Amino acid sequence: MPRTHLVLDAAFTVGPVRRRLFGGFVEHLGRHVYDGIHEPAHETADEHGFRKDVIELVKELGVSAIRYPGGNFVSGYKWEDGVGPVDQRPRRLDLAWHSTETNEVGLHEFQHWLDQVDSELMLAVNLGTRGTQEAIELLEYANIDAGTALSEYRRSNGRQEPFAITMWCLGNEMDGPWQLGHKNAEDYGKLAAMTAKAMRQIQPDLELVACGSSGASMPTFGEWERTVLEHAYDDVDYISAHAYYEEDGDMASFLASGVNMDHFIKTVTTAADHVQAQKKSDKRIDISFDEWNVWSISKWNEQQKTFELQDWPVAPRLLEDVYTVADAVVVGGLLISLLRHADRVASASLAQLVNVIGPIMTEPGGPAWRQTTFFPFSLTSKLANGTSLQVKASGDTVDGGKYGEVPVVDSAATIGDGTAAVFLVNRHQTESTTVTIDLAGIGADGEVRAEGIWEDDVHLVNDLSDTERVGLRTNETVRREGDTVTIELPPVSWTAVSIG
Repeated sequence: MPRTHLVLDAAFTVGPVRRRLFGGFVEHLGRHVYDGIHEPAHETADEHGFRKDVIELVKELGVSAIRYPGGNFVSGYKWEDGVGPVDQRPRRLDLAWHSTETNEVGLHEFQHWLDQVDSELMLAVNLGTRGTQEAIELLEYANIDAGTALSEYRRSNGRQEPFAITMWCLGNEMDGPWQLGHKNAEDYGKLAAMTAKAMRQIQPDLELVACGSSGASMPTFGEWERTVLEHAYDDVDYISAHAYYEEDGDMASFLASGVNMDHFIKTVTTAADHVQAQKKSDKRIDISFDEWNVWSISKWNEQQKTFELQDWPVAPRLLEDVYTVADAVVVGGLLISLLRHADRVASASLAQLVNVIGPIMTEPGGPAWRQTTFFPFSLTSKLANGTSLQVKASGDTVDGGKYGEVPVVDSAATIGDGTAAVFLVNRHQTESTTVTIDLAGIGADGEVRAEGIWEDDVHLVNDLSDTERVGLRTNETVRREGDTVTIELPPVSWTAVSIG
């Protein structure tokens, strides 16, 4: 049986675990908004048409800041279409997802939903087909109290108090040729800097996110970040990062996806720090990892079809991945990577939340349920608080496919408020792994409990035919003797050990 030994010490920290690390993402895409979070005819719908059963699941998931309204969608979006009387709002073509946008849900309605789920709004502006003027007008509408045309327009639309939005994304994936209004790094960097400067003339303390490259596979990855920040370094606070992972027949590589995320984060921070050194700046740019998840991208590419000219459906079923146990284990592993880099990842958004590659699924007129990926996210969000620790690990390795030999167990740990938590993934596909955890350096007392997700069949899913087939399980093998915790991890498993 493979073995791993972990040592925790409160003196060796990574950084604070910021609540925005457990953010989400809602885009006007497929059935995410319409028939997902918003279904006025559903028996659980509130007075604004939002499903209360979905609200309860989102609250249970524990998401903090939620990025909205896109995504690719935002690069063709007119924010004005989503305010004012609902029955007077225009229907528009959504070129990003070849759909019709009804604009029944806009800024006011979405803020109502956020208030119900107790999450913060992270708002994206359109720097694809629009620009600086529209961004500052949206900021005036959202955040100025009263006395101007746009603030008074907001008040006339029923919102007397400002939205008080602090975190703003300056466009989305602007290096992608699929993006409406996509640009090269020079042009985007100049536009981002100009827009940021203008927005700060209204509200200097905004937190602004510049677009990083849309993925590590892009030919300009790394160079894009450097060029954009050479223009916008003094004007923004964060650079975005996007990464998706899929099981494409290579389970060994899939289970080692965290190795790739670690490298991705280091590459982006190295580019940012290079510009900081060039500019001799005391300011540090951190990462907003505002899109990450497991997603069958190759399946989506195969399923895309050529639509007829007049075929623009409302809320079609798009990107509705059904997640397996293995997918959930990898999501837990990616959360471990984010915790391991808590010093530089200030914010992260699981993309997305409902129906569209989401941890929550719904059926029109029917139930809402938890996908397998729901469980590692909800439990990590609940248990990870305080400070992320540097975990000293030693032990056996396993074949990580294209990543070579990797530790058989991936791990992260946090301490805070008299508690501690250790998060573990066993990457071995056939063997259990024994883990010992030395707690002497953190002085953690109290009860030890272990929960996780694993099954003999790693391809089991929760779906409409059985919405509770897979869930969290208690690991009864966990033992504590003095300052040492011992646990046996099943193959292909994610586990959270809580102390105190």
